[in-house]
Amino acid sequence: MKKISKIWIAAAAIVLLAVIAWILSGSKKKEEVTFATEKVAKANIHNSITATGTIEAVTSVTVGTQVSGIVSKLYVDYNSEVKKGQVIAELDKTNLTSTLNSARANLLSARANLQSAEANRDYQLANYNRYKTLYQKGLVSADEYESARLSYQQAVEQVASNKQNVNSSQEEVQRAQTNLGYATITSPIDGVVISKSVEEGQTVAASFSTPELFTIAKDLTNMQVIADVDEADIGEVAVGDRVSFTVDAYPNDTFEGKVTQVRLQATTTNNVVTYEVVISAQNADLKLKPGLTANVTIYTAERTGVTCTSAKALRFTPTKETVGNKKIVDCNGKNKVWTLEGNTLKAHAVNIGMTDGMHTEILSGIAEGTVIVTELKVNASETAEAGQQQTESSPFAPGPPGRKKK
Repeated sequence: MKKISKIWIAAAAIVLLAVIAWILSGSKKKEEVTFATEKVAKANIHNSITATGTIEAVTSVTVGTQVSGIVSKLYVDYNSEVKKGQVIAELDKTNLTSTLNSARANLLSARANLQSAEANRDYQLANYNRYKTLYQKGLVSADEYESARLSYQQAVEQVASNKQNVNSSQEEVQRAQTNLGYATITSPIDGVVISKSVEEGQTVAASFSTPELFTIAKDLTNMQVIADVDEADIGEVAVGDRVSFTVDAYPNDTFEGKVTQVRLQATTTNNVVTYEVVISAQNADLKLKPGLTANVTIYTAERTGVTCTSAKALRFTPTKETVGNKKIVDCNGKNKVWTLEGNTLKAHAVNIGMTDGMHTEILSGIAEGTVIVTELKVNASETAEAGQQQTESSPFAPGPPGRKKK
């Protein structure tokens, strides 16, 4: 039994050695250093910020009523096109007409009282003049003369008081006429009805505030986006910046606009400070509707057709350990790009301008069309080990992969 165990141990050792030899005899990798390059070329670069906003009509008017009453008739509905001065609703005019008639009657009474007071004044004036003449001739007493003069003065004051009553009555008539006119509600602008808040038969009360009946948008072909821009980005936004935005209703369409106003008033929500930015948006095909949410991109800086290179080319720095037998010729400069000239990597100091993170503008230092190095690549290729030694096969050892038994 001991002899058999020793045989199996020896066989296992032979198998282990064969496996190790097979692993060691496998392929070896050889590393090859190459360089990724690109040409310095013209491109468009930009910086942008993102925000969300709401689409609104540029001009919208809320139409209300200044008098209380029952809505007797509506002449428009949602999406109705209206013209300036067009009647869009009427309130019940019964009480307003009655008030106007009462005011007119009061005015007639006030005018009649004024005429009577003026007639009495003329009489008291003539009587006063008569007593004055008689008093000067000593034919009447001073008491009679003073009584006539007092009666005349009272008549004059009564005329003045009645004139004020007439004026007040005229104002009441004018107010009643105006209120009656308010019962006929007209459109203040040309536009489209986008909101209706009442129905026929509904009572509206104008005691404390003006009830809202309709909202009319002036021109739906010219819309605007009110975007909320974070305080960290608002300093980069300026009037005239180009804007693109999308809406969920048309995910495949991109709409264009520009910043027309940066509002100074801040809004704080959950400790987040934002500022409103107004963006113009043409809407000739009427796809944009009031209230849609817009995903906005504001281009805060743009360069068109400038000489530039990828940003990673400016980050590339070769070293002896990485480039192998290549010669490195460096130069002084804060920003550099490298060219590969034969077996030599040569640095070129460049002046840079704007960058968008992916591309950087080259102001000077290297010509357009120059091929520059952007990064180093290491390629591993498998090669069979030269002079690989053959090992004796064992009846217990597996053969190498791909070998067929004879």
